[in-house]
Amino acid sequence: MEQLITHIGPAGPRALRAREDAMVKDAISGATWTLPHPRSQNEIDLHAYLTTLYLPLSSDVEDSYDWVAGDSSICDFRSSTTWEVLRLRQDIKLWADVVWFKSAIPKQSFTMWVANYDRLPTRARFATWGLPISPLFPFYSNFDETRDHLLLSCEYSREIWQGIFSRCQPPSTMFIDRAKLLSWIRAASSARLTLLRKLAVQTAIYHLWKQRNNLIHNQISIPSASVFRAIDRELRNIISARRHKKNFDLVFYFFFCQDGST
Repeated sequence: MEQLITHIGPAGPRALRAREDAMVKDAISGATWTLPHPRSQNEIDLHAYLTTLYLPLSSDVEDSYDWVAGDSSICDFRSSTTWEVLRLRQDIKLWADVVWFKSAIPKQSFTMWVANYDRLPTRARFATWGLPISPLFPFYSNFDETRDHLLLSCEYSREIWQGIFSRCQPPSTMFIDRAKLLSWIRAASSARLTLLRKLAVQTAIYHLWKQRNNLIHNQISIPSASVFRAIDRELRNIISARRHKKNFDLVFYFFFCQDGST
């Protein structure tokens, strides 16, 4: 009766003299409908529709149903189709291809995604919430800890980016904000270099954020050279594990040729 309630209103079961859990057979007597005289336009519309149905139904014919997703019906329920209808749609973000792409590492993509929305819990962000915490940068206390300063422009992160540039070709000028970083990724001269830059950027941002948390929560300071070695090792593992996949064979040779390794 839920669809009838939607059509007639909350008083529908009382107006039709039917239980809320009633079935079609409860409103049929022989070859006729046993509904009371209609008293509203919605009830008149219902009666008019029911006159188009053939009764009685054969006892050996089972009731059937259709799943309606959007404006079309489907034979079988599919969660993917239902999700596409129910979910709120937004415009595709300009950075979507840099965050979500094939062969990306989920934990790194997630950190990159949060960073793109500027939702990383930095000290400067905590301070704007009124928390009693210093907004100063934990590596060097001369600047506030903002997303772009932490990940791009501080001396600590710059040393790490210089190592990455040696593998992925440096930009003409050092980027200091998120927009310049995304432009550098897309300005690659080939698809393999674009893929390498995506992987390198996500790996670097993940390790920089990891080291920041390590310093704040565990009071353990690791030299930038050691962080870069961890980034380099992880990139090697990612590329080596996928070198037989499409496009990765070229990325494999490109990365290790830049390093001079064999």
